[in-house]
Amino acid sequence: MLSRETIEFIAKHRNEDPRALALQAKRYPTVDMREAVTQIEGWQSAREKLPAWAATEGIVYPPRISMEQCSSEATALYKASIARGESLADLTGGFGIDCSYMARSFKRVTYIERNPLLCRIAKENFALLGLDHIEILNGNSEECLPAMPAQEWIFIDPARRDGEGRKVVALSDCEPDVTALEPLLLDKAHKIMVKCSPMLDIKAACRQLAHVSEVHIVAVNNECKELLIILDRESNGDLITTKCINIRKDAIDTFSFKESEEREKETKYSTDVGKFLYEPNAAIQKSGCHAMLTEEYNMGKLHPNSQLYTSDNLVEQFPGRIFTVERVCGFSKSEIKEIQALKQANITVRNFSESVQQLRKKLKLADGGDNYIFATTLADGSKVLVLCKKA
Repeated sequence: MLSRETIEFIAKHRNEDPRALALQAKRYPTVDMREAVTQIEGWQSAREKLPAWAATEGIVYPPRISMEQCSSEATALYKASIARGESLADLTGGFGIDCSYMARSFKRVTYIERNPLLCRIAKENFALLGLDHIEILNGNSEECLPAMPAQEWIFIDPARRDGEGRKVVALSDCEPDVTALEPLLLDKAHKIMVKCSPMLDIKAACRQLAHVSEVHIVAVNNECKELLIILDRESNGDLITTKCINIRKDAIDTFSFKESEEREKETKYSTDVGKFLYEPNAAIQKSGCHAMLTEEYNMGKLHPNSQLYTSDNLVEQFPGRIFTVERVCGFSKSEIKEIQALKQANITVRNFSESVQQLRKKLKLADGGDNYIFATTLADGSKVLVLCKKA
């Protein structure tokens, strides 16, 4: 519980620099400055990450590490669109963002968290948000799981740090180890949603787990944020569907494919650069999908190791950036001179021997503007510069 003076201080100073406020503690002896700074930092982070919570007066925020680790509102809403039914158990409750959004689609919800402070914060925030059907349990999920009643869904977000605080990625290195818990998890629930690091090797994870039915790669504004692996009692891992999601400000781009179809199809390659150039969004690039992309959109890939595609007909629904090709250049002196005349361009390298910085120095181009240059390798091994503008 915060004192009236601390609450008033937070409201008055929440737009100010928390670090500067922390140095003024002696000026405000009746204010719990440490807690005030925590709440101000939390609210300032929530303005971008959790706008609906930031707009709700009375929300209590946790220490900085929990704010950094919690899901964004956009990704939590996406999870809520996947999981719905009678009952849900969140085994790694944390700040409670994912649980609070998914809870709206369930009649009974159990939040489990081993940190007692986060449990107290969740209890207060859930009540404020009208989520009275969430039962809060303070305990270790691995210890609570055997005695837990059957659920329709279980959500788990394993801690991605080892005992010494170093970041880990592989599922077997996280806590709890979902690969070891899989049989017990599926004994307790029909479906399991596992939140994973966006750096996770998807194919390796699917080999470690026996009952994967879906993989959701979630990007926000073309930056991969989360991998969600769905386990299903009825799945034996043979027909995995991968869903590539890119959440933008005004729309959501989706592209789905089955892993078995991707393996069976052959990627189409283009012998040259057509009228349009395509760069898949970050979720698709993470998925490793190539063959199904060329088939779905009737286009060619430039090179096995270049995540760039081309066509002579515009594919407006392509899930990624689309460019109109103006010309394709090599590295002769006359061609370099023509490019230097642009003065300014946005440069991207894909399967190319030089970095953006090295290329920018060679071409003597400032960053920005309406011109785009993709330095890449074609199917025949030739190195080219593709000059474009956004379509």
